[in-house]
Amino acid sequence: MPFLTDEEGKMLLRLARRVVEKAVHEGRPVSVNVPEDFTDKLKTVEAGVFVTLRKHEGREKQLRGCIGRITGVKLAQATIDSAIDSPLHDPRFPTVRPGELNNITVEISVLTPPELVKVDDVEDYPKKIKVGRDGLIIQQGLSRGLLLPQVPVEQDPPWTEKEFLEWTCWKAHLPRNAWRDPATEIYRFEAEIFEELEPNGEIIRKTIND
Repeated sequence: MPFLTDEEGKMLLRLARRVVEKAVHEGRPVSVNVPEDFTDKLKTVEAGVFVTLRKHEGREKQLRGCIGRITGVKLAQATIDSAIDSPLHDPRFPTVRPGELNNITVEISVLTPPELVKVDDVEDYPKKIKVGRDGLIIQQGLSRGLLLPQVPVEQDPPWTEKEFLEWTCWKAHLPRNAWRDPATEIYRFEAEIFEELEPNGEIIRKTIND
């Protein structure tokens, strides 16, 4: 049973689009209030949210920013905060410019609470996760990396579960085999994803296929 209705997902994505555009045009973090017509769920329930921006160049789509909150923030506020940070503060990319907005689509991922993956033998980790369903968080000491469930599926070819573990280690700035280290904690989560089919276009619930 989905956590969000289709309309709630669209409301969050429309909010994210508005915040992204406002932040980009002003070139700084902006103050945006939660819309009054939002459901109580969107206003009060805490959930992780990531906002992903992709730039369209012909038939190609390139990542242009992706930042989010994992836990501890109310859903609508997490959407606002992440929609500010994605175009302005992703350290992998320059700040999004106003002239790019007409070529950028917005996607939101609403996360389930992360669940610690437990195994008796570290070699069993690939059997405990599923590409096309799970996102991963890998943590060791102060190092932490997260990859959303859609990431391994969007690769060509799609990653295996082992490759997914390795690349999440890389995202955490750890050796790629760090998932085998008993000091490493591995969490899995799922996500409900809504995306624009084209910049400022129709919004749909995204299905991940492995």
